[in-house]
Amino acid sequence: MATDLLVTQRTSKSSKMSPVALETEDHARDAAFNKAMHGKSAEARGGFMSMFSKDKEAHQAAVDEYFKHWDNKAAKEETEETREARRQEYASLTRHYYNLATDLYEYGWGSSFHFCRFAYGEPFRQAIARHEHYLAHVMGIKEDMRVLDVGCGVGGPAREIVKFTGANIVGLNNNDYQIERATHYAKKEGLADKLSFTKGDFMQMSFPENSFDAVYAIEATVHAPSLEGIYSQIFRVLKPGGVFGVYEWLMTDAYDNDNPHHREIRLGIEQGDGIANMEKIEVALQAMRAAGFELEMYEDLADRPDALPWYWPLSGDFRYLQTIWDIPTILRLTKIGRGTVHRFVGILEKFNLAPKGTQKTADSLAVAADCLVAGGREKLFTPMYLMVGRKPMA
Repeated sequence: MATDLLVTQRTSKSSKMSPVALETEDHARDAAFNKAMHGKSAEARGGFMSMFSKDKEAHQAAVDEYFKHWDNKAAKEETEETREARRQEYASLTRHYYNLATDLYEYGWGSSFHFCRFAYGEPFRQAIARHEHYLAHVMGIKEDMRVLDVGCGVGGPAREIVKFTGANIVGLNNNDYQIERATHYAKKEGLADKLSFTKGDFMQMSFPENSFDAVYAIEATVHAPSLEGIYSQIFRVLKPGGVFGVYEWLMTDAYDNDNPHHREIRLGIEQGDGIANMEKIEVALQAMRAAGFELEMYEDLADRPDALPWYWPLSGDFRYLQTIWDIPTILRLTKIGRGTVHRFVGILEKFNLAPKGTQKTADSLAVAADCLVAGGREKLFTPMYLMVGRKPMA
């Protein structure tokens, strides 16, 4: 039974880095569930085409396991206990979120699951790539360096950074389905000699100390239950003198957790994006220093005076449209597009062509999109707080 594969054990590991109890990894269980739910869909064309071959029982089990953290838990009723429950199950929460959301992400956004800044006249895909290039540039990633991508998704940024720098990149991910898709794409693009992907929990990495010349994370470490915990793991696997660069999702200094409206925006983002515990900027900066990094730069790139806001593709504001070739992508991301997906997925579910719970997942992503736009407009949230830190030589 698919539900039997969801049994999760946790063990409390003593650690000076974080008081969070880390989930016991069970790769055999996860691989079995991945096979049960996704079958061979990792090799199919992305987006809706991959949805048609999901196992419906396994899919429903993933829906139940993920949404138990959110159903009937309104923002005004949120307690520290409910947040702690999400932190304690951070790994399974994230894994099942991407079991449910990956195909929808690829349909709407492409294979690089992140936001970016936009320049005048710049097409959507070009802006996404430039955001990845910029991180590699400020980190000083060079050809043949050994680099770790923490939370690599389906490998879009890793493929782009390999092409841009010539580095050798290892992608770390706790979701088997995304690893299979990332591996498929790397082979398809002829990059398998420079790219590899490995299964693991980024809170308890299996890599030896001093393994990598550089480590980066693009909007991925927000899934960690403790920023100090994840940054300490990254510090451990970096070589002395190595560099860590991250685009972090954070609530800004303007965010007030006692404000119900603010809290509703944060919770909407967390639910729709598989986040156990989102922190404020001050917490991230403190976590970097506590982990041992010497901060070389830190800036909220979303706060730069750009003519086009980072959230505009979700907002439906077509005055920012830069090229007609972006119209299909932007239409999929706007409220109109999200409403169309809601109806279309509902029809697919009704005729048993898509597994039940797909519409619920799509609706959750739509709520998150609205909250992301609201958080951006009100300067409560940033998806691109850039931090670059270096591990001291001694």
